[in-house]
Amino acid sequence: MPLHLGPFVRWRSGLVLTWICLFSSGFTFTGGEHAATVTHPLPAAFADLLPHFLVEPDDVYIVKNKPVTLTCRSTPATQIYFKCNSEWVHQDQHLIERDVDPATGLPVMQVKIDISRQQVEKIFGLEDYWCQCVAWSTTGTQKSQKAYVRIAYLRKNFEEEPLGKEVALDQEVLLRCHPPEGVPPAEVEWQRNEELIDPKTDPNFFITVDHNLIIKQARLADTGNYTCVAKNIVARRKSSSATVIVYVDGGWSEWSKWSPCGADCTMWRSRECTQPSPSTGGKECQGLDLQSLNCTSEQCPQTASGAEDVALYVGIVAVALCLTLLLIVLVLVYRRKKEGLDADVADSSILTTGFQPMGIKPTKPGVWAPRRAARSKNSHLLTIQPDLTTTTTSYQGTLRSRHEVTGKFSVSNGPLLEPLPNGSHTLHNGKLPSDPNDFMNRLSSQTYFKTLPRDNVNTSYGTFNFLGGRLTLPSTGISLLIPPEAIPRGKIYEIYLTIQKKEDMRLPLAGCQTLLSPVVSCGPPGVMLTRPVILSMDHCTDACLENWAIRLKKQSYEGTWEDVLQLGEEVVSEPYYCQLEVETCRVFTEQLGRFALVGESLSMAAAKRLKLLMFAPAYCSTLEYNIRVYCMDDTQDLLKEVMQMERQLGGRLIDEPHVLLFKDSYHNLRLSIHDMPQAHWRSKLLAGYQEIPFYHIWSGSQRTLHCTFTLERQSLSTCDLTCTLCVWQVEGEGQSFTLDFNISKDIRPLDSDFLLMDNCTPALAGPSAFQIPYLIRQKICSSLDTPCPNGADWRLLAQRLKLDRHMSFFASKASPTSVILDLWETQHFHSGNLNQLAAVMAEIGKQEAMIFLVSDGEC
Repeated sequence: MPLHLGPFVRWRSGLVLTWICLFSSGFTFTGGEHAATVTHPLPAAFADLLPHFLVEPDDVYIVKNKPVTLTCRSTPATQIYFKCNSEWVHQDQHLIERDVDPATGLPVMQVKIDISRQQVEKIFGLEDYWCQCVAWSTTGTQKSQKAYVRIAYLRKNFEEEPLGKEVALDQEVLLRCHPPEGVPPAEVEWQRNEELIDPKTDPNFFITVDHNLIIKQARLADTGNYTCVAKNIVARRKSSSATVIVYVDGGWSEWSKWSPCGADCTMWRSRECTQPSPSTGGKECQGLDLQSLNCTSEQCPQTASGAEDVALYVGIVAVALCLTLLLIVLVLVYRRKKEGLDADVADSSILTTGFQPMGIKPTKPGVWAPRRAARSKNSHLLTIQPDLTTTTTSYQGTLRSRHEVTGKFSVSNGPLLEPLPNGSHTLHNGKLPSDPNDFMNRLSSQTYFKTLPRDNVNTSYGTFNFLGGRLTLPSTGISLLIPPEAIPRGKIYEIYLTIQKKEDMRLPLAGCQTLLSPVVSCGPPGVMLTRPVILSMDHCTDACLENWAIRLKKQSYEGTWEDVLQLGEEVVSEPYYCQLEVETCRVFTEQLGRFALVGESLSMAAAKRLKLLMFAPAYCSTLEYNIRVYCMDDTQDLLKEVMQMERQLGGRLIDEPHVLLFKDSYHNLRLSIHDMPQAHWRSKLLAGYQEIPFYHIWSGSQRTLHCTFTLERQSLSTCDLTCTLCVWQVEGEGQSFTLDFNISKDIRPLDSDFLLMDNCTPALAGPSAFQIPYLIRQKICSSLDTPCPNGADWRLLAQRLKLDRHMSFFASKASPTSVILDLWETQHFHSGNLNQLAAVMAEIGKQEAMIFLVSDGEC
């Protein structure tokens, strides 16, 4: 018979379930669904001892799907059970081990349980998952400490990544890093050029408690790529590298001593920018490196005027006259030969074409005009007197810019300058250009051009010689400027310009990279150019370039894409250079090929510009009414593509386009329609909003992303629709647009206002392609290319035209002025103001006899 010592209670779900019965040879824990038997009774001397824990459970983390084990060990203990979040753990889940302490003879009990990820996830978000063990002895119970069980993780995206910087020598540098959210919290370390930074060995580095890296005094050796590394028991994450460039600004050395007074009564002194020399992109010394000073009359050497000097001067004059006569003869012979040599390239009208009226239509103003400005209507234009001795054509009327008038295009009687079927003009060698389809088929048959589009809508081409020209894809923002002398004299090239469909190109993008521009091809590749051409195309980045690492990619002959430059790190000796404007990218390239602009976000603040377009059926005879909302990159080529597609679908634009900023926050774009008059309209959308996945937008590879809202009117007589479209990426941050229109009366044209804004000729060859006449251009270049001590040269021209940030690039060219004028031509082709250029030349003080202003009233 068992001997009952009294009720020893345990709890399960708040109910008394059982008690303990003590036997003479031991005791048994009975009742309910748990049972544990102790075969060794406590010695009488320790019968009144409470249990104490030798091992208590500790906090643990579940990594992936691997369960964790909690352990309790107590003495003297007759029973040990776990309870988790106030619930007793079933006895079958306990692993029990019993032993006896040899020193005291007391029983020792150890219990283990396993916790799975599924158990923790059942209460995830409600409270933390915790467990503790309870130990019994004949005297009473003891509870262990709580052990918390958490699911370990480390998110991929850093909350703040380090940004690249350019700093002066000895300046303090702060690189910020906020690691990704994780459990347990991530530890942070820093790397420079993939090597670990240890502040203990290099005290010039200091890592703050909030994980930022401080370079106390920047040294030249500290130039490099810095990476923030976050790690915990789950994963290891690396931030984007931040390039730190430590530069040294140049400093003057002492002035040299004045030189002796020369025969021209002038003495000189110089100094060098070597204290220190500029390095790593540091600024050059400001000021003059050479000074001159008139000598006093006492210092100026006196010149004798004897008979010997008279004879010397007479001889010099005679030699000069002979050389002048010889030069005149050579020029006459050369011009006579040149007339015959160039007869198969261009007739004499080619240099006067620029002064003839052109048949280019002026731009029509639009209702919701894209950002391109209208053509200028100035009456004062920069020009020169025409060559009236030319017999090929005669000039009548006002001198003006060739892009400002609306007359017919006068061409010579020769066969060398003929109109193309689409109204463009191209130079060719005594024959008409080939058929457009034949030209595309010939290009596509070559290995490199297998992916060349065969449609003529997205392709322009023409034949060009040393006089240069321009190719344009109308209404796309894409053009190719071929400056004069870019094609070697005696060469004639057939050049094309086309847009590649992004989905056909499979441009490889990794990580946070995104396509920022259309994929544009110009060719044929491999042609020899003596000067860079300028490829213009739209981009869709925001204005905060410090949040981006932007690279120009070019496709090789093998089909792989290569980085040819990174913006901000251009090397002027390379064949590529890029100017990024607010909405346009200008690529200087000496090699034709296939190009695209790719950006990599440096922080989650980086944003792309999206264009939001809303379309609806032009005519609706049913109760259902669909509104299509497009979210696409803000580039003109996509705008044109959507307009043309909606024209085929019978759609019409129901509101002006809107610009959105889409951030690299990994949040999807959500759209919803609200505030409809419930008595007349209802939405058939079951969910509260529609969603476009983040990556579909961020990659830039899907061109015409859109979602459709299906509305239903109560009767066919209901035609007035008022509603609000809401667009947001993060809750609480978004935009809303009010729509109020009549679905039957609003008959606005779909896209005429948009697509006629850039109704320019696809191909222009020779002087007709440029705002600045050819001879004036030569005069400007010869006048400004030579450096002047007072700075009145090409450098001042670049400064006045707000292009001085590219000084080093211009200086690397044989004719800096010509490159500046090329860039001015690309920026002002549609709205070029020659008055502005003339005023700048007047400010510089270079208004030669060939450059002057002519107004309508003076001609």
